[in-house]
Amino acid sequence: MSDRRPIVVAGAGAIGCFVGGMLAAHGRDVTLLVRPRVAEQIRKHGLRLTGFDGLDQQVPAASLTLSQDPACLAEAGIVLVTVKTDDTADIARLVAQHTPALSTIVSLQNGLDAAEILREALPLHDVRGGMVPFNVVPHGDGRYHRATSGDIFVETGRMPLAGYLSVPGLQVTGTGAIIGVQWGKLLLNLNNALNALSGLTLQQQLLDRRWRRVMAAQMAEALAVLKAHGIHPASSTPLPAQLIPWVMRLPTPLFTRVAAKMLTMARTSMSYDLEAGKPTEIDALQGRIIAMGAQEGVATPLCQRVSDLVKEAQARGPGLPDMDPSDLR
Repeated sequence: MSDRRPIVVAGAGAIGCFVGGMLAAHGRDVTLLVRPRVAEQIRKHGLRLTGFDGLDQQVPAASLTLSQDPACLAEAGIVLVTVKTDDTADIARLVAQHTPALSTIVSLQNGLDAAEILREALPLHDVRGGMVPFNVVPHGDGRYHRATSGDIFVETGRMPLAGYLSVPGLQVTGTGAIIGVQWGKLLLNLNNALNALSGLTLQQQLLDRRWRRVMAAQMAEALAVLKAHGIHPASSTPLPAQLIPWVMRLPTPLFTRVAAKMLTMARTSMSYDLEAGKPTEIDALQGRIIAMGAQEGVATPLCQRVSDLVKEAQARGPGLPDMDPSDLR
C-alpha cells in the first residue's frame, strides 16, 4: 500500500479533528470534512492537540485541507468516519456518491450499529470496523484534548492499514476480532449515560461507590444479554470484561488502586451532548442492549431506566440533570 493515500475524515468533530490532526502533523495527506464553524476555528487558530500524557502538538491550518463539500471524498484513498451513529446513513450515501470503490472506509464510531450500516450501504467498498478507546474534549479555538488513554483498533482486511494510520502519539493496532473489541468498548460506554445524568466529571463519578454500583449493575445486565447471544466481549482494559463489575463494587480505596487510569477530570461525550442540547447515542448503546435482551427474554430494567432518563433529559433541552444514584433505582 502506498504511503501517499489521501485520508478524508468524514464528519470531523472532536475525535475526527484529533485523529486527523495527529495524522497531518506527521506528514499524512489529510482532509477534514467539517462544519463551517469548526473550519473557521481551525483556519484562525490551527489545531492544538493536547493530552493527559503531556502531548502538546500544534498543527498549522496549512498542514491539512478543510472542506465543507462532500465532493472532497472523491480524492480519498481512506475515509475515517467519525460522525455519530444516527448520522451514519447520511454519510454513507455521500461516500457511495463520491468515493471510489477502491477506497477503504473505517468506522471510528461508538457501538456496532455504525459499521453495520456502512457495510450494508457500501457493498463495493472495503469497510472496516474500528474502536477508539479514548475520549477527546473540545476546548474551543481549535484545541482538542485527549483525556484518557488507549490505542485505536482497526479491523484487518485485504490491504494493511494499521501501520499507515499509526504515528507518534497515535497508535493503531490491527485485529481480526474487531467485533469482540467493539463489544468490550460498548460495555464501558454504557457509563456515558450515567456520567451525563450525574453532571459530574468521570473522576468525581467513579470515586463515588454508589455510582460505581449502578455502573456495575448495568454492565451485569449487558453481560447477561451478551451471554445469551453467545457473544464474547474483548476487554480494552487489563481486566477481563466479566470482572469489571466486581472491580466497580470494590471499596473506593481499593478501586482507586486497581483503576487509577480511569480517574480523569473529563466528562463523556454524551454529557457534552446533553449539556448542548444535541442528540445522544443512547439508542446505539443502552438501546442496543435493551433490544437484544428482548430478543432472548433477558430483562434489562436498569438499562431501560437509564435510556428513559436520558431521553427525558434530551426532551427538556440543553442542560445536565445532575441526578443522584438513587434516582436511577
